[in-house]
Amino acid sequence: MARLVRQQRVHAFVGYFSFGRQESDDADLPVPFPDDFHSDGFLGTHPGRLDITSGGHTHTATVDVEVWDGVPPAQALAAWDEQAEADLETTSGRIAVWSMHTGRMDEVITLAEPGRSSWRVRVHCAGRAEAAALSEDAGTGVGAERYLFQFWPASRSACDSV
Repeated sequence: MARLVRQQRVHAFVGYFSFGRQESDDADLPVPFPDDFHSDGFLGTHPGRLDITSGGHTHTATVDVEVWDGVPPAQALAAWDEQAEADLETTSGRIAVWSMHTGRMDEVITLAEPGRSSWRVRVHCAGRAEAAALSEDAGTGVGAERYLFQFWPASRSACDSV
């Protein structure tokens, strides 16, 4: 059975219906955020990067991050508006949160020690309609949209130093 290794809560400043997560050491990324942003689905990817499409234009989303040593237990799908999975490569073991309108945010998410590279991530989202309504009515809001990012090593060998 998989074991939860670490948890972290961060906030994502959503701008233009989107935010991203990418390798913290982003100097060598072939397509840094927000270039070629994937806006045609809930979750898009580029090497070292995840693109998230939000329900609201401008707001602050609450993001819970979990790092597991194996595949985490499944969430009840009825509790979430969206769910998707993807792969993520990282060389530093850390990822940063990026916003379309504020750029890189200060908080960094630690997945593992430097050198870990292959991760699988499951992203859940709830509150998309509430975020959309806030964007229309008040223009902005905090915490209406919630995300859960669950990371686990993509291969058994990656588990060794999580």
